[in-house]
Parts: sequence; structure tokens; C-alpha cells
Amino acid sequence: MRVVIQRVRHAAVTVDGETVASIGRGLLALVGVAQGDGEEEALRLARKCSELR
Repeated sequence: MRVVIQRVRHAAVTVDGETVASIGRGLLALVGVAQGDGEEEALRLARKCSELR
């Protein structure tokens, strides 16, 4: 499981040409999950992300 955190001025999620979600200035988290990743890994990464400055 991997997470990439990126500061953005604007970000949007587009599905089939339609914007389904968007944010202004903030943080974007790109999360990669593989088969076999479990709840422990998710909790560890969530804790690690919450402690970022």
C-alpha cells in the first residue's frame, strides 16, 4: 500500500467526461492498494498521514 500526498490549487475527479468531485486549494491523496493489503496497513498509513505537517 502506498500513498502520495500532493498540495493542489485545484483538483477534480472526472468519470466518463463528467466531474464527480472537486476541491479548491488543499491536499490530494493518491492511494494505491494491492491485493493482500489489510486493515493494519490502512490504519498505519492513515496514522502516518495524519501526523504530517
